[in-house]
Amino acid sequence: MAEPTGAAVPHGPSSPPGAAPARGRPGGVLQKMGKGQITHVVAVGSGKGGVGKSSTTALLAAELRRRGLAVGLLDADVTGPSIPKLFGLSGPLVDKGEGIEATRSAGGIPVVSSQFLVEDEQAPVIWRGPLVTRLIMQFFGGVNWGKLDYLLIDMPPGTSDVPLTVFQTIPIDGMVFVFTPQDLAAMIVKKAMNMARDLHVPLLGAVENMSYLACPHCHERIRLFGAGGIDKIAEEYGIAVLAKLPVDPALSDAADHGGIEGYASPEVAALGDAFLAAVARQTSDTVTTL
Repeated sequence: MAEPTGAAVPHGPSSPPGAAPARGRPGGVLQKMGKGQITHVVAVGSGKGGVGKSSTTALLAAELRRRGLAVGLLDADVTGPSIPKLFGLSGPLVDKGEGIEATRSAGGIPVVSSQFLVEDEQAPVIWRGPLVTRLIMQFFGGVNWGKLDYLLIDMPPGTSDVPLTVFQTIPIDGMVFVFTPQDLAAMIVKKAMNMARDLHVPLLGAVENMSYLACPHCHERIRLFGAGGIDKIAEEYGIAVLAKLPVDPALSDAADHGGIEGYASPEVAALGDAFLAAVARQTSDTVTTL
């Protein structure tokens, strides 16, 4: 079948340039790539689409950048990339001989995404799983990220080959999970949490997105999707609730116009505080264990 016009077509080497390829080891275990000059690699995911994981990742990246931290964003949702739209970015990506150069946001956040590989933003990326996972590996190991305090990875939905490859080949220090209040969302996100735990990826904390709507007149919190069970789930898994983010029309407007970096709120600031505290706890626990 002919490739659809405008669709992304895979190019490039089978292994990320400038990085150790994920070679097989005895028993079929993949080899993790090195972190280079990146201090912390943190994945943000949910296992489920439509819960606002990309917007949560973008908000967290922008908040950390406001605090003077060096932050990068790897959009691993290859077939449904949202990060470029949120930041108002476009490609193409350029390789100057020292690795792929990430596109930088207005605030200086380096970003890589499959969206930068297509000329038309509505063109689909029609790739099979192995090509998608190879691209994600190249985005991590083949990009000239430079020195970063944090690299945030916006994970794709599901618990199949793409997240599996990310967990097995990228040295992830921990993962944040994004929920919405509905029981159905919680059931699917817990699958992703169990997958991460089974693969020895530390669970850093949980974020309940679309937790409530604040009435603009009386400021009463309206639970559009019910009370939610994020506190109970966090207790069950022994993790912190990092934030309960509201539905905010101003955020939707900023995201639609590529201005999510300019959005700030007390809830997002609290997310930044809780996230940094969770990473510090995990780092301390790791050092103590060693």
